[in-house]
Order: sequence, then structure tokens, then C-alpha cells
Amino acid sequence: MSSKVNAAAIVGLSGEHVEVEVDVLGAGLHNFTLVGLPDTAVKESRDRVSSALKNAGFKPPHQLGRITVNLAPADLPKSSPIYDVPIAIGILLATKQLQCQVSKKLFVGELALDGMVRRINGVLPIVLYARDAGYEEVYVPAENVKEASVVDDIAIIPITNILALAKHLKGTSLIEPVGPIAHEDLFSHLDTVLDMADVKGHKHAKRALEIAAAGGHNVIFNGPPGSGKTLLAKTFVSLLPRLTLQEALDITKIYSVAGLLNDSQQLIVERPFRSPHNTASSASLIGGGTHPRPGEISLAHRGVLFLDEFAEFPRAVIENLRQPLEDGVVTVARAKGSLTFPAHFILVAAMNPCPCGFLTDDDKQCTCTPSQVARYSQKISGPILDRIDMHIDVPRVSITKLEDSERGESSSMIRERVETARRMQRTRFESEGIVTNAEMSNQQMKNFAPLDEVSTALLRAAAEKMQFSARTYHRIIKLARTIADLAGSEKIEKNHLAEAIQYRASK
Repeated sequence: MSSKVNAAAIVGLSGEHVEVEVDVLGAGLHNFTLVGLPDTAVKESRDRVSSALKNAGFKPPHQLGRITVNLAPADLPKSSPIYDVPIAIGILLATKQLQCQVSKKLFVGELALDGMVRRINGVLPIVLYARDAGYEEVYVPAENVKEASVVDDIAIIPITNILALAKHLKGTSLIEPVGPIAHEDLFSHLDTVLDMADVKGHKHAKRALEIAAAGGHNVIFNGPPGSGKTLLAKTFVSLLPRLTLQEALDITKIYSVAGLLNDSQQLIVERPFRSPHNTASSASLIGGGTHPRPGEISLAHRGVLFLDEFAEFPRAVIENLRQPLEDGVVTVARAKGSLTFPAHFILVAAMNPCPCGFLTDDDKQCTCTPSQVARYSQKISGPILDRIDMHIDVPRVSITKLEDSERGESSSMIRERVETARRMQRTRFESEGIVTNAEMSNQQMKNFAPLDEVSTALLRAAAEKMQFSARTYHRIIKLARTIADLAGSEKIEKNHLAEAIQYRASK
């Protein structure tokens, strides 16, 4: 006898249909064959499923003769133990230990040897796929049910063990489906740990971060040790607008596939802040592995990637940021194929002006030689600096300012202006497939960020004097568009462009 059970594979951040075909031939010696490009974790399903069925009271596979399991399509590599449950159900159906219709049901889950069902990674994209593909029910491990419940319009059945699942499918002991949650409740309790009101001084840097938050622009801070670069970067997240539901789903999918969701998380509702150490490898930053997983730049999607001590990162690692900074995606290519992960993050980099850090400090003497300073600054290539919109000097804050008890403007007040500017951009780009000014193409700039003759002449003069590249030229226009949005202006004025120009370092 044979049977077919629906399962799913994770390809990048998307679910893809996998049909588990099981054929049982009662005659002959026992043999359990698993085909369909399974990796080691999938091949080991034979032992897990055999023990789980035996310990749950079913007829064990070694008494059933020859068993062949095919994971179709056969040319799609299969990884992770998520096929244990559908394989077990397929064996029960093929041997008539279970009789039910499963054509509109999708199953995923890892089995323990005693028949219990363990949590898996990547449940959210699988449930989203199941809903979009028209399945009526999706069966997931009970430990993953909170994550799955953010998807509506599909019945989500939590399973704790294979015996309870079989009873449910027989109709003798039904498992109550989990209803969808109210998404607005998840966004109602958001706390800001760091507030811009507590950051002393740095008025120029705060203004730059407001613009960066409003338009999604990249920032690099340059200043001596202890000047506040790290504090500014960490507080920057509090200026970003609240996530939309679609953005939250996109981020949660990434964390689900990466296995970084904990049991209490249903949906990631705060913008991510990722701060990898300067010893991070290219694979950890960009993503990769035998079965490519998202790296730090994808985990920072729609949030902030903070690279402290920017010049201390290996140059080869930094150069890997070129494509993501330009395109908002990263393509991880391997011999078996390539996968594309989203990477629309705001880069906030911080570095010292020289190895000792005190080249621009008014109070401490720099001990570096000119050649050391030159080598240090050359660690960051011109193409990378070109892709960073705002270059901000962060001087040391005086003791007098540190002791000042007066609080500055709060993050919530700044965020209100940022959200107003973002609303203008959402309206502007409603049919363009982008979210922020920083994502505009050259054609979109012509449509949404035209310059008058006076502004064009100003930008041309600045470009000639400061030797701007074509990329820098266009990024200044995008920056000016954001400054105009914060001012509530539909048109880019000369003063908006002038402010944008002064955020670029001369060459």
C-alpha cells in the first residue's frame, strides 16, 4: 500500500511544497529506504520515526517489511528533521493503522524517540505558505504554536505527540485549533530603554540621526574614544517609526528560519538592532553555510546594523557590504544553488580617526605617525564610503555639558516627526514597491526629487569642488528629499540641499 502526505521545505525564507510518498511492501525482509535528496538529519528520521511509532503503541516499521519513503520533488535538497511527523503519518496511512483524508492538511514536526513532538525552526514561513497554497489545516509542534498563531485564515493544530495526533485524525479525541491573535495587542507594549533626551550635547549628530531615521539613510560616526558614538547608535533605534504588520512578519520569518525565536515570542514587534563584533566572519555577517542561513545583515532587516570599530573589521568582510547597501538584498551563492535574503537595514558605523583615536581630540595628543593614520583610514574603501550617506564628526563632550541636568528633546518627540516624514514617503511610493527615500532608483529620483535651477547649480558646484562620485551625487539628492519631508515641504529647497551637502566629507 502507498500513501501521500503534504509537508513543506524552507527555501531561503519561503515555504515550498514537499510531498511525502510512502510505499509499504509487507513481504520480504525489513528495509527502510529514504530518497529525495535528504541530508543527514533527514536520513536519521528512519530511526526516530521507528522508535516513536513503537513507543506510541503502533506496529513498529521493522515488522512491516520493505518501506520506501520519497520526498518529492526529488531534485530539491531536504534538510532539518521537520519531515518526521509527515513520514510517520504516511506509514500509518499506508499500513491502514490510520484511515483519514489528509489532502487539505499539511504536517511538520520533529519526533522524539518516545513519540513526543519537538519544536522546529521556520514555522512561520511554512504556515504562511500553507495558507497561501489553500490548505485548510496545518499541524505544527505545540511549542511553535505562538509563532504560528500570527497567521490568520487557516486552522492551526498544535501537536504534542504522535498518538494524540493519530487520535485527532481518527476523530476519537479532537485537538482544539488555536485561533489567530489580535495583532494590535502585540504592538501595544513597547518600551524605549535608551532615550535621546539623556544624550548630552551632540546636537549636530542628533539632527543627523533624525534625518537618517526619517529616510533610511546610512551613517558613519568619526570621533575619539569615549565621545558618545556607541551611545548615539544604540539610542538611534528609539527614533525609528513603529513597525508595520508586514514588516514585523518579514522580520519574524527571518528570525524563525535562523532559529532565534524563543518560546514566548509570537511576533517581533521592535526594530532589530544587531551589533556584531569586529572579529565576525563574512559568513556570519552576510549569511551562508552548507544550507545557507541569514546573516547579521538580514537579521538587521528593517532595523539597524551597528558596526563599532568599523576600521577594525577585516577589509574583505566590509567589502561584502557593497551589494546589500546598494540593493537591499544579499545573494548567497553556493555550488548547489543560490538564495537571496532581504537586507534593507540602516548601517550605523563608528570609527576612530586614527589607531590611537585622538587625532581630532583637542585635549589629548595623537601619538600616531602620518603613515599610520593614512593606513588606518585606507582600511575603509572609497566604494564603501560612497554608500554611506552621512559622515558625522563626533567630538568629545565637555565635562560641563555632562554635568548639565537639563534634558534634551525626547526620542518620542523626534519619532513623531520621523513618522510624519515616513507617512509622506509611504504615500509617495505607494505604487513603487519601496518604503523610504534611500531606496529610490535614479528614475524615481527624477519623478519624486526634482531640483530647480538654483539647487542644481549649488549641487553642481559642490560636486566639482568636493569631487563627488555619481553615487554620492544621487545620494545627496535623496538626503535632501528626506530633509524636505521633515520640513513638510513638497519641493526640495536650496537650504534642504545645502544641509544635505554638509553631511558629506570632502575628498
